[in-house]
Amino acid sequence: MQTWHMREETFRAALACLTDAIHAEPISAWFGAGHRASADGQAFYLGGAGEAGGAVNAHYGRDPVVKIYTTITDRYAPLHQTVIAGTAGEAIHALDGILGHDSNANLTALHTDGGGVSDIVFAVMHLLGLDFEPRIPRLSDRRLYAFEPAGSYGKLAPLFGRKLNRDIIAGHWPEIAQVIGAMRDRTVTPSLILKKLSAYRQQNSLAAALREIGRIERTLFTLRWFEEPELRRIVTAELNKGEARNSLARAIAFHRLGRFRDRGLENQQIRAAALNLTSAAIILFNCRYLGRAVDEFRRRGTPVDPTMLARLSPLGWDHINLTGDYVWAENLKLDADGFMPLLANPLP
Repeated sequence: MQTWHMREETFRAALACLTDAIHAEPISAWFGAGHRASADGQAFYLGGAGEAGGAVNAHYGRDPVVKIYTTITDRYAPLHQTVIAGTAGEAIHALDGILGHDSNANLTALHTDGGGVSDIVFAVMHLLGLDFEPRIPRLSDRRLYAFEPAGSYGKLAPLFGRKLNRDIIAGHWPEIAQVIGAMRDRTVTPSLILKKLSAYRQQNSLAAALREIGRIERTLFTLRWFEEPELRRIVTAELNKGEARNSLARAIAFHRLGRFRDRGLENQQIRAAALNLTSAAIILFNCRYLGRAVDEFRRRGTPVDPTMLARLSPLGWDHINLTGDYVWAENLKLDADGFMPLLANPLP
């Protein structure tokens, strides 16, 4: 069964089905418009140092870890996941989820924390017609950039770095167009391209050109960040959704003491895909029954404040038996629509 069905492509197809189903739930529209995504890495301890990708990251202690880098939508629907080394940078993987998913989600913006930030990601997202809106760490330490000399900005001159190189952008524009086209057409994964660009011992001129474009976009985003409190609120809210989803994933991954004991990267990827698929199934279940509970409140004439619906979350698991025996009773009572009856006690 594992050889036939538990493959990366089958997990990806199944996850896309669940993602679309979550987005189709009426209550999920209260969580977000369905156009934003956020990506975040979550560390999992390994069974030993011999497992693929295992590395000691001082941030997580002395034991070797791998990270699962997961992308979700603003409706909490998981889109994509990949296993990366515990010490690997997250920025080169930030684009894989928003560009590599198989769902019908129409995404226009991506949010990451500091680990997913790089000038090249800013450049690629802009050239793809997408918004990159991360939470940039140590923002006060980062320079702004422009095509004019810093002295042109008067009292703001100390905030600016060197003048941008217009010529290197123009000189590499055909190559940049090819790279962006390959990513858009999914001919190659973004992380593979970005990894190759960063692997050169000497600075690659194509990477330098992309970095110049990214500095333009990062400068414009930084100005928006200072001017728009609503932008800061949105970014923080979306990243909090990813952190909350990580808590659900941690609760699900209790098997083998929550450690990844698979020695091969392929098996680790399968385990990560299974974890993401399970969390998506729980999120869909919760969305379905949250919607039915709200409908029941309204049927009984109980006022429901629409603004409070956006504060609900489909990430709870207290009502789900994650451990012990899994029993599917044949005599389970279902209503006319095929659903389990709602609990009567919580309702007035």
